[in-house]
Amino acid sequence: MTDQDKIFQQTGRTEDFAFNERVAHVFDDMVSRSVPFYNEIQCIQSDLIVDFLPENSAVVCDFGCSTGTTLEHIAQHPRCPSDIALIGYDNSEAMLDKARIKLENLITAKKASLRFADLGRLQDLPECNVAILNWTLQFVRPIDREQVLKTIFNALKPGGILLLSEKILSSDPVLNRLYIEHYLQYKIEHGGYSDTENQRKREALENILIPYRLDENYALLERAGFGRIDTYFKWFNFASMIAVKI
Repeated sequence: MTDQDKIFQQTGRTEDFAFNERVAHVFDDMVSRSVPFYNEIQCIQSDLIVDFLPENSAVVCDFGCSTGTTLEHIAQHPRCPSDIALIGYDNSEAMLDKARIKLENLITAKKASLRFADLGRLQDLPECNVAILNWTLQFVRPIDREQVLKTIFNALKPGGILLLSEKILSSDPVLNRLYIEHYLQYKIEHGGYSDTENQRKREALENILIPYRLDENYALLERAGFGRIDTYFKWFNFASMIAVKI
């Protein structure tokens, strides 16, 4: 069971954000209250994913799978192939422990498996039809991001896709500040967070979450080899992209 996120109600020195056991315990609540249209994006991307899956031997890799929510959504889609292989990667054992509980039935049925992995050092990836990076690349060191995308590109079969969701920056500083203000207000009105919690989380994420502009993410995807790129969802400073391996 997931408790309510009260991590940043604490007083005292703000520590750098980490996907540790304390965060894993409240993560599902945290992300649903912090990422605008989180549930809607999960449904939209599941619809897109099944469009690119073959009828047999479909493989989906979720990099930074956290507690397994995305893999669960895909498995529950009415058009999901019955013999699908869902593979989740994460560098937090605490998150994987939560995912093992959530995906227990799929793991038992050998439709899902979970692997501990550092995204900056991915090796021996299986051939896959779909790769997912949901609000994950932004936590990878900028110097390593292009190689991460190239590694994933090489693992994708021709016609396969990468779905990339990220917090982004605007190229216009005035609009960028405006978007951030709207986002912080969203977390107050829809997430129930206080101004203090918002500020403390921003401090904890500074130099940990490093967002890029949308065009910078496009350039990374192009250099990785993707030939068809588009944004299928955008809300102020959040964007979800699709990149196709042609």
